[in-house]
Formats: sequence, structure tokens, C-alpha cells
Amino acid sequence: MDSIDLVFFSDHKGRPSNPLLDQLPSYQSLLYHKKQSLSSSTKRRGSVRGHFGSLTSGKWISAKMDERSSSSQQLIREQPKTMEEKRRAKEQHVAQDQDLHGWIHWHVHACRIFKRVKVDSLEVLSALVLFRGDIRVIEGMFGTGILSYFSFLRFLVLLNFVMFLLMFGFVIFPIAVAPHASGNITYSQADGSECTDYPSSSRRGLVVFHQYITDLLSGTGFLEQTYLFYGYYKVEAINFHKCTYNIPLAYLLVTIAYLFLSLIWIVKRSAVGFKRSLIQDEDRFQSFCNKVFAGWDFCITNENAARLKRRSLLYELKTDLEEERIKQKIAERTRYEKFRIYILRIVLNLFVIAVLAGCFYSIYRATIYSAQNEQKTNFILDLIIEYLPSIVITLGNFITPLIFSVIIQFEDYSAAFEIRFTLMRCVFMRLASIAVLLLSLWSQITSCSIDDCPCGYNHKLYPCWESRVGQEMYKLMIFDFLIIGAVTVFVEFPRKIIVNHFNCGLAKLWGQQEFSIPQNVLEIVYGQTICWIGTFYCPLLPAITTIKYCIVFYIKKVSLTNNCRPATRPFRASSSNFFFLVVLLIGLALACIPVTVSIAQISCSQACGPFTNYTTSWEVIPHTVSQIPHGLRALFYALSSEAFAVSFFVVTCLAMFYIIALAGAHKRVISQLREQLAMEGRDKHFLIQKLCQAQKSARCRDMPSKSLMVREQTSSYINPNHDHAGMFLAQSGADTATHV
Repeated sequence: MDSIDLVFFSDHKGRPSNPLLDQLPSYQSLLYHKKQSLSSSTKRRGSVRGHFGSLTSGKWISAKMDERSSSSQQLIREQPKTMEEKRRAKEQHVAQDQDLHGWIHWHVHACRIFKRVKVDSLEVLSALVLFRGDIRVIEGMFGTGILSYFSFLRFLVLLNFVMFLLMFGFVIFPIAVAPHASGNITYSQADGSECTDYPSSSRRGLVVFHQYITDLLSGTGFLEQTYLFYGYYKVEAINFHKCTYNIPLAYLLVTIAYLFLSLIWIVKRSAVGFKRSLIQDEDRFQSFCNKVFAGWDFCITNENAARLKRRSLLYELKTDLEEERIKQKIAERTRYEKFRIYILRIVLNLFVIAVLAGCFYSIYRATIYSAQNEQKTNFILDLIIEYLPSIVITLGNFITPLIFSVIIQFEDYSAAFEIRFTLMRCVFMRLASIAVLLLSLWSQITSCSIDDCPCGYNHKLYPCWESRVGQEMYKLMIFDFLIIGAVTVFVEFPRKIIVNHFNCGLAKLWGQQEFSIPQNVLEIVYGQTICWIGTFYCPLLPAITTIKYCIVFYIKKVSLTNNCRPATRPFRASSSNFFFLVVLLIGLALACIPVTVSIAQISCSQACGPFTNYTTSWEVIPHTVSQIPHGLRALFYALSSEAFAVSFFVVTCLAMFYIIALAGAHKRVISQLREQLAMEGRDKHFLIQKLCQAQKSARCRDMPSKSLMVREQTSSYINPNHDHAGMFLAQSGADTATHV
């Protein structure tokens, strides 16, 4: 170790003990950029060499000792050793345990049992992961790109199940259990006014069978007065022996809780994807290196999937080169070409806005027509009128992506930006259609035939407007599920049969259905946004969404393996996961707006629901705070005061500025580390060159000594009388060659 340190350390006077290190590019660059004084340069030489020496001496030894100590604490079967070494280690542990007595022996034995139980429990929990076997099959056949969609779908299943548990545990379960647990339910009493009149929509007398199907698909009739919708929860409180359970407060707090939980969960999952996406978009050269050296997915075992992966890598490289070509083309554009392309983009975007406006107006007219025409004349006609807004929204979501994909080709964008821009337009169309539907409903809810609304809303048209909104969200969810199943059965499956069994030119041109990851993600994000909005009005909607996504998971799996092929433009798993979560965050932000407006601004229905004694749903919070003890009430008032809001805003700004400064410092450190990595690569290249030169010089010095040995051996064979002299010369030649 001393010899190694002598190579890398300088002596006490600062003179280098090995001039090779002074020739390193990193050391020369350091002297060039940071040349201040002779003393500082001497310190820097010592620090650089001390760093190199510490890597080879002290720190390396301490790291090895820490590694050995940590490996000794691992389980024997997990250690990277042979079976013979594991048996020997186990015998040593047994011998050590025999020397222990009393409390120490019991403590060691208990720790081992605890570790064994922990490992076994983790194995059991890993076996209970949802869709574990199916996820592995999909990953093995199609790689991590398509796997990201199914992992995202599994995440939404878990999220909706947790939302259902919150709503069921704090709202539905107490109401259902109260009559059997000696609890007195206090219902909201009707005062006999017009606003408290809520006529029953259940059918009486002889009911035709198809009317039950209409009620099941639209949420009306017998389903309207069940736990499924908001209007059924006309409970003010549940009185137990020693406490009172406030149902309106629990209903409102659960709504806030599932929205906040969704936000935290999505942000936590998107943090990892954001880091990867930021690193990939930071440097184009790094992107090329990742594709060339780390682009292959070693989870692929299917030959067709491997062929598609190879094509996708080739496509990505061509796309990157095309982007570079387009950037160069943009830089070389003349003023006339820039003016022409900008005018063309403005015209095309105006056309896109016109298409979106037409879709939104169609949704608005369909919603008003469906609300004003509810005659029960014909089963098919009634069902079409009930589902007319959902049908119009679905047609718009189907037609507009085709129009957008044609328009984007004339706007002269790069290939990657074309995909992102088209997807953002489709996201806006899908999510804005829900917003237009809600605005259409609220325009009907808040409008009255007379100037003064006695109930604060249109009670004649909507006695319980919350249940009406819940029914619309319920119909959107059911219709979306039916469309997904119908497209799989009646479009993708016949298309697969036609392509495989008919050799006509039209079938070959049509081709097999592609499994487009972005479009499938938009479908489930659209459904999840409906669930977030509708849970306040339809408390069991998360349970329906959970069941729906479980079925959709297997529908998409069967469709992928039997009917579809992976898309020719696949997404990388890291970037796609981040994109999925960003779109989901947009859907969550959109869902929070109507729920917040309905809670804080629109008057509650006086004929149904848990908030019949309040003007708005939010009034239950001040009413509850006014009933708590004075100390806690003063604390809540202080937290809701303007002084606390200003102080909290200032602290938040300071924390944000600190995080921004810290991020800037980290960015500078990252750039320095990248420069250091590049410099280390140059150092390695320099050392390899020096090593090759040393090997060549050693070979050159070996050649004369070897030729001398050959000549002496030849002379010894020629002169047999001088055997001893020949032997002596041969031995001296070998010695000389050894010490060169």
C-alpha cells in the first residue's frame, strides 16, 4: 500500500513524486482554469492527488470493511457464496450461539425469528400483488413500453378502491349499521314547503321488463332511491350512547380527503418519472447514447416483440435525426417561409377551434334536449334520449382525433412534437367535453322561469339536482365501458379475422389494429375524471369504476394478445409513465373545479341529501366549528384569519425560493460532475495510451536481449569445447533480459 501511496501522493515540499499524474488532462485543465498563486496551486495538486490516493488506500479499505460488516449481517442464503462456504458460516453461527446464555441468547434467537417472519411475509405480500402474473406475461411478450399502460391501469384500480373504502367506511357503513348497533338515526325533517317536495321516481304497478333495463343503464327508477346516489343520504346525524356521528360533516370531509389523497399519490408517483424525463431531455447526445447502449429491453422473450422493438429503436433514431434536420431547416428559413408557415398554422388552429366549438355546442344542445324530453313512449327511443349527451361526447371523442391527425401534417412540426401536440388537443377535447356537460346541466339547474327562485335552484325541473348530476356521471361511466367492450368485440376482432383470412389488397392496406398506448390512456383518464367528479353525487361510483377497470384490464390484455399489434411509434416506459400522470393531474385539476363550485356556491337541494339544513354544503364546516370548545374554536378562527394566510403565503414563498435556489445549485453541481466524468474519460484514454507506449517500448528493449541469447546459444552448439563458457553466457543473457 505504501508503494501505491508514493505513486499518487506528493512529497512534503510539494514536488511531484510521479510526473505522470501532472500530464493528466484533468490536472492540466485544473491548472489552466484555476491558476491563482503558487501556494493555491500546490494545495490543489495535493488535494487532487490526495483524492486519488484516498480512493486507492484509506477510503477503499474502510469501504471494504463496511461492506464486509454489512454482508455478515445478511442472511446466509442471500450471501454471494458457494454452498460449502454457506454451510461453514452456518456452523460458525451455531457454534457462536452455543456460547451465548440467558438474555443474550434469547435476544439473538428472537431477532432471527423476526427476520425470518419478515422475509416470509414480504414474499407472501409480493405474491398478493394485483395482476402480478398477468403483468409479468405482458412484460415478457411486449416489453416495458406496453407494460407501462397496464401498470397505470392497475394504479387506477387501487386508487379507486381506496376511494371506495373511504366513502364506504365513513358514510355508507355507519348508516347501514346504525339500526343494528343501537344507533338512533336523525333524518332531515321536511317543513312542508315546496322546496322539500321530492316525488318518487320508482315505477309502480305492472312494470315491463325493458323498463328495468332502462333504469339500470340510466340510474333512474328503483336505483335513484338507493345508496348509489346522493339523494338517498337524507341523514342529519347518528346518535349512539356516548357520541353523535355527524353524517354531513363526514360526507364533506371524505370528499376533500379522496381528492387530496389522489393528488398526493399522483405527485409521488410522478416524481420519479419527472426526474427521468428531465435527464433524458437534458442532452441530445445523452439521448443518443441511451438508445444505442441502453435502449434494448431485455425483458422481451417473444420473437415478434423483439422484431418490433428493433424497429422501434430504428424509428426512434430516425426520429431524432429528423428532428435535428428540422431544427437545421428552421434555422435556415427565410422571412417569407416563416411568414407563410405562421399564417398557415394560425388558419389551421382557427379551424381546430371551430371544430371544438361545434362539438361543445352539440354537447350543450344534446344535454338540454335530453333534460326537456323525458317522455316514456318507446324503449329504444327513451334509451337514446337518456344517453344522448353521452353519445354525442363519444362521437366527438372518436371524430376529433382523426381530424387532428390530418391537420397536424400540414403544420410542419417535428415528429415528436406532432405526437405531443395531437395528444394535448385530444386531452383538451375529452376533458373539456365533461366541463361543457356540467355547464349545460348547471345552466338548467340555476335557471328559473321566474326572476326569484324560492329554493335557489330550479326545483320543478330538478327536485334533487345532485342526484341528477350523479345520474349523468353514472351514464357516462356505463356508456364508456360499453363502448370499450363493443369496439373490442365488433371492430378489433372482425378486423383481425379479415386481415388474417382474406388476401385482398384492401385487407392488407387496412392492416392489423395497432395498440395505441396514448389513446388507450386517454380513455381511462377520461373515465377517472368522471369518477372524481361523480363520487360526490354518486358515492358508489368508485366501486363501479374499480370493477370497470378490472374488466377493462382483461379486455385490453385479450385484445393485445389476440387482436392487436404494438404500435410502430412506441413510448419509452419512463417518459410514458410521466406523461400518463401529467394527463391524470390535468384531469384531477378539472375535476376539482366543479366539485368545489357545487360545494361552495350552488344552493343545496332542500328535498334530499345530507345538507338539507344548510344553504350550501360548505356551511357545515362553520356550523361544526361553532359547536366545539372555545379554545379549539379560537385556534380554527386563527388558522382561517387573514394574518395566518399572509404569513403562510410568505413562508411558502420563502420555501419556494429556497427550493429554486437549491435546484439551481444542484444543476450547477450536476454540470460540474458531467464535466468531471468527461475529464475522467479523457484521463483513462491518456493512461491507456501511456500503457500501450510502455508495452511497445518494453517489447523493443526485449528484442536485442533475445537476439543476444540466440546468438550465444548458437555459438555454444558450434564450439563444443567451450561448453561451460556457453552455459555461462546463456545464463547471463537470461538474467539480463529479466531485469530489463
